[in-house]
Amino acid sequence: MDNDAIQDLFSGLGPVTIKRMFGGKGIYFEGAIIALEVSDEILLKADKVSAPEFEAANCRQWTYERAGRKPVGMPYWSVPAEAFDDPDIMTEWARRAYEASLRAGK
Repeated sequence: MDNDAIQDLFSGLGPVTIKRMFGGKGIYFEGAIIALEVSDEILLKADKVSAPEFEAANCRQWTYERAGRKPVGMPYWSVPAEAFDDPDIMTEWARRAYEASLRAGK
């Protein structure tokens, strides 16, 4: 996903900063990381407060897998499908990601 498309996707939240990182992109709002772009997929930050909401929306948690080890669940979840078609819904999910990042203190 190119930077213009990412900016458009998060426009309801406000301007985001995009930085390249480990084969993908980090997406930041007001200095806090709120999402990743990995393999053309947007993954929103979540925590133990918001993860149940992502799970209830049938989102998938991103897992990191290394050879010979168990997969590790990362604090990032897929975006609900309907959010891609409705900017207001996307803004709600982006806000949840921002709040999770603030709670994490990063």
